Amino acid sequence: MRIDVLTLFPELFTPIFASSILGRAQKRGLVELHAIDIRDFAVDKHRTVDDTPYGGGPGMVLRVDVLVRAIEAVRDDDARVVLLTPSGALFKQARAREFAHWPHLVLVAAHYEGYDERVSAYVDLEISLGDFVLMGGEAAAWAVLESTVRLVPGVIQEESARGESFEDVLLEAPQYTRPPVFRGQAVPEVLLSGDHGAVRQYRRKEALRRTARRRPDLLVGTHLSPEDRLWLAEIGQPGVPADEQQDGGGVGRERQDP
Repeated sequence: MRIDVLTLFPELFTPIFASSILGRAQKRGLVELHAIDIRDFAVDKHRTVDDTPYGGGPGMVLRVDVLVRAIEAVRDDDARVVLLTPSGALFKQARAREFAHWPHLVLVAAHYEGYDERVSAYVDLEISLGDFVLMGGEAAAWAVLESTVRLVPGVIQEESARGESFEDVLLEAPQYTRPPVFRGQAVPEVLLSGDHGAVRQYRRKEALRRTARRRPDLLVGTHLSPEDRLWLAEIGQPGVPADEQQDGGGVGRERQDP
């Protein structure tokens, strides 16, 4: 898999690409990561990439001609281009799994006050990390990189990813390690029992409990088993039936034919 990040600050990605799982994945030939300077596609001697907005207003706006030139320079037949923007669709674990199977992902990290709206016609998808605003798209690109690359086959153990938060809608059950007792707090006995069936049941119950208490919105429209619903009822959180599901997805646009 190849991932290109179009950015005004490629130097920020040098240590990121070389560190931890991202660095190891590259050394093993599982992914190829590149940070590409948008300024390289400016046409004037000052390498200008932005201008004042038509109609007035604060800040500077990234120029459509420069950004499109950068996108077209890296796009190939396998590429999908993703624009990072607060107005995009909410980025979730399912999207990371989808990205991990694309042969070529291009992330466009905007900066300043934003980008010329006409850039949208040249991307395949617009995504957002959430309802907040960053100083630029670089931090968002890093988050997308990490969540995507770790799901590329062979990067981490498949078993490690299977039981994580959001993989089956629910949050992950709490984890424990040594010492078995710390300042009066003991590890649940079932985790020390060696009974694998009981451990699986305990973790499922705790995942349901944690999700119901911390992120009940994740249960909206979720198809739970009768046993799951019974466990939720035991803790006073019966869950939300599928027929009560409401549209809570992020706002954004996805294009098949840019």
